Amino acid sequence: MNTLQTFLLMFVAFLVVFLQTTVHGLRLVTGAQIDLLPSLMVYAGLNRGLGTITGLALLGGLLHDSLSANALGVSILPLFAVGAFIHYHRGLILKDAPFARFILGLWASAAVPVVTLLVLSNTERQPFIGWFSLWQLIVMSLLGALVTPWWFRFFDWVNGLLSYRTEGMTSFRPDREIKRGR
Repeated sequence: MNTLQTFLLMFVAFLVVFLQTTVHGLRLVTGAQIDLLPSLMVYAGLNRGLGTITGLALLGGLLHDSLSANALGVSILPLFAVGAFIHYHRGLILKDAPFARFILGLWASAAVPVVTLLVLSNTERQPFIGWFSLWQLIVMSLLGALVTPWWFRFFDWVNGLLSYRTEGMTSFRPDREIKRGR
């Protein structure tokens, strides 16, 4: 079952990258292109293992970079850093609270572009940075924060469809002795 869930997570990452590069309506309205991979990485960091986080960072980063103006592989490190940080501290995070998910999505959606910008500034490509970049960062962070709780609902719904329900309590207590005989 874990392999199926990992495959589904990777497939959703593929769909997210495809949709965020082909659907331009929100980008035309807000002036900023959304990036939902950091919010997906929050879900993976809280609910999956380090191998899945690494695979998601590799696949999502390479797909995102191949369809953007970034140098190939630049997005892998920021995505992995966010996922690994959340995974390492997941025992301290209230992962069932929607507000905590919102705040983690806000932080991840702001951290990934900033770290990507720092990595890009160390290459021969010099990105355009201006005051409008701050607006884009705010819009990307808020949209990522709003989507993050929905990832948890979506994957919980899918896991409910693909797994068996646990059996409820029986009417017999396990510590009860049954006397047999006459």
